[in-house]
Order: sequence, then C-alpha cells, then structure tokens
Amino acid sequence: MDTDVLVVGAGPTGLTLANELRLAGVPAVLVDKLPQRSTLSKAGGVQSRTQEAFDQRGLLEPLLATGKYPDGTAHFAGLTLPLTRGRHRHPWRSIPQVVIEGFLEEYLAAQGIRVRRDHELTGLTQDGNGVTATFADGGVLRSRYLVAADGGRSTVRSLLGAEFPGRPGTVTTVAADVRLGGDVQAMTHARSDDGHWAAVFPLGTDPEGRPLRRLSLGGPGRSLPREVPVTEAEVREGLRAVFGSRVELLELRYARRITNAARQAARYRHGRVFLAGDAAHVHLPIGAQGMNTGIQDALNLGWKLGAAVHGWAPAHLLDTYHTERHPVAAAVLRNVQAQSLLMDQESTGHPDLAAARDLFADLARLRAVQDHLDDMLSGMGIRYPVPGAEGQPLVGLPAPDLQLGPIRSHELLRRGRGVLIDPAGRFAEVAARWPDRVDRAGQGADAEPMLIRPDGYVCWAGHPDDLEPALGHWFGAPR
Repeated sequence: MDTDVLVVGAGPTGLTLANELRLAGVPAVLVDKLPQRSTLSKAGGVQSRTQEAFDQRGLLEPLLATGKYPDGTAHFAGLTLPLTRGRHRHPWRSIPQVVIEGFLEEYLAAQGIRVRRDHELTGLTQDGNGVTATFADGGVLRSRYLVAADGGRSTVRSLLGAEFPGRPGTVTTVAADVRLGGDVQAMTHARSDDGHWAAVFPLGTDPEGRPLRRLSLGGPGRSLPREVPVTEAEVREGLRAVFGSRVELLELRYARRITNAARQAARYRHGRVFLAGDAAHVHLPIGAQGMNTGIQDALNLGWKLGAAVHGWAPAHLLDTYHTERHPVAAAVLRNVQAQSLLMDQESTGHPDLAAARDLFADLARLRAVQDHLDDMLSGMGIRYPVPGAEGQPLVGLPAPDLQLGPIRSHELLRRGRGVLIDPAGRFAEVAARWPDRVDRAGQGADAEPMLIRPDGYVCWAGHPDDLEPALGHWFGAPR
C-alpha cells in the first residue's frame, strides 16, 4: 500500500476528513485535480454544529481569528427565526467556504499534510485488500480505502457507476458575491409584484473592511442555461427589478448560475470506496446546509476509517456511516425543496404558493416552530440511531458541553478519541480495558455519566450494565 486512505477532493469535506485521519494516526493522501485552490466563496454560512465540531478539534478559535465573521439569525425560506438566538453555544455565522478551505489547507500543511494538486483521477479498481487509483499523468496510487470528496460532478461516483437518483435541475438562478450600496439589510429576501426576487446574505468583509454579500436573483425569464455567463448588466437589472433605485451594485466579485437539482447517492459505501459531501448529495444552496453536511460526513467517517485501519473496528462500524449519514442528507434535501417551493424559486407566481407562504409565516412566529426549525437547520437536532437510545434523551445527540473541573468536555475531544464522563469514578475498571481508544474524565464533576464517540455524539448514558456493551459496539473488543 502507498497509503491507508486516499481522499479525492480538497474542499471542506476532504480537508476535514484528512484532519480526522491525522488525529486517528492514519496515513492519508489528499489529492485534487485543480492546480491551485479556488478563490470563489461558494458556500457562506456555518451551522452551530459545525462550529462546535471545529471547537472540539481546537480549530474554531484560530479560524475566527483570521477575520471578522458576523453572526446572524437563522432563517427558513427567507423568514428569520429571531426567537432562536442564543439557544446554542455557537450562533449561525457567516464564514465563506474559500476562507475555511484556505485555513484548513494551511493548518494541515503545518502538520506535514499537503494537498497534491493537479492530480486528476481517471480510473479506479478495487479488490478485497484495497483500491488502485490511476491519474491523468499516468501515476498510480494504492490505498486500503478511498473517499470521494470530489463534488457534485464526482469522478469517483461516475467511475463506480453509483446510483444517484433524484430530480434534475428545472430552473437556474444567479448566485453572486457583491458589494452593495443603498438601503439593504444584512439579510433579506424580497420579491416584486411581477415575480422577480432577490435574496441577500452577509459574507463578512473584504480586506478593506467593506461588507461583502451573497446575492441570489431569479424571476420570470431569468432561467438561462448554466453555461451562459452572468453579466454585470444582468445583475444590475435584477436588483433594479426588485429594489428599484434603493439598492445599487458597487462591485461584482463573481457570479454563476446554479440549478435546483436534488440528488442523493443510493449508497454511501461501495466496498472500500466511500462517498462524502457533494459527491453523495446535491441540492439548491439554501440555508447554509450543503458545506456543513459534507463537513459532518467527514467527521462521522474519519474516526471509523481510523478504527478499521488500526484493526479494532467492529465488523458493522464502517456500515454505520451510511446508516447514520444518509438519512441526514435526505432530510436536508426535503427541507431545501420545501424552502425552494415556499420561496417560489421557479417564479410561478401561483396564488396558492403565496397563500401557503403567508400561512407558514404565521406558524413561524410560534416559539415551538422556530425551535424545531432551528434544531433542523443548525445541525444540533441530528440524532443518530444509536442502540440503547430508547428512553435516554441524550443518546444519539451531540454531546452537551460540560464544565468538568478546570476543563470543558469539548476540549477532551481534541485527541480524536472516545471520552467516558465518569463523575463518581465508578467505571475506572471497565474503561481500563480500552485505554488506547477511550479517555476517562470528569471525576468529581457535577455531571451525568456518558460515553461520547470521537465525533462528539453520545453513544451511552443510563444503566451501568449497558456501558460495557456500548464500548464493545463502538470501540471493538477490549485490548
């Protein structure tokens, strides 16, 4: 083997996965077909759960130190959810994808892991022992496992012939990075009487400290083929159709056309090859969910691949990647499609849609509805189907952040290992049988005992007799 894991694609998903494998002590190679990193902002919002995961790896504070990234209020279909502010430790925050990619790539380089650029994958085969990848320059690389993080038009997925069912795009809309002047709020969704619409969201600031915004435009007659370039005149005209003279375009950084295609791979695992991020699921970019879902795919898969490489993974462990993450992305596709309908992205102007949106707006003023939507959009409501979750409110959910004497529980996850919170010191003998995989902490703290997986999810809490089976289920046979 040339390496244990080959990661194809150096976007946020692939970079996060490379770091997870580094924490697990697994040699990995990260390749990308681009000769240099993209300068396009692409995604722009970071969920609470993603920020929490970065914090659990010690990455959030240095990431936020790279610039000024405003926090904001969650929204669903353009309707703000102000009552949810402060519910989670980390608020929704605007951090462009290009910033996250640059930060992670530089961080990995400092750890000795560099992206091998200009490596275009052209073929792959696999057998019972590993995967053989070939590249456009004639190079060949052999690995135990391969992970496709190479985007919505994934070469790996194509080479596998993997099923990618769903809906093709029916319309295109314009997505642009801009500086705007005039009367425009930090976050808004506006529509004209004749069906033209615009959505504006913050993207932080440029090096001169001037606010940047992500602008989306659509309306009757504006759905053009993806390959047609977006012109500055088109963007000005779209703004004028919605805002009149109240908002003006100061600078157009870049613009592209996106579709409302919604597809998801039928299977995330194909033998020794795994699909993650946009290679596994694509949808209209609404609500800052695509990049976040991909990053969280990587967090779920990384420690499990590490366990397999080190030889202690239970037989079922790698399969739990699909069983846990496939339903998460399926739910994302559903809520994005619902938002697209309520926002009338296709500009049908149908009066029934307007009535449905008005009714939904009334419902969205209720605290319970806002909380439900916030849990869904923030990633904090994700609950994996963990054995033993019945009757246990914490099991399967992201672990709470606890004060354990001089340290907080999220800091204990920075080693990329499991953590057993044992306030009464009752489980030292049991935990001692998994010393290379699980750390024990929290003695004397005012907390409930719980077992936390390396990706930050609770996998046991409750009856002491269930702890040892849980350890075996997630961390394999004792040493």
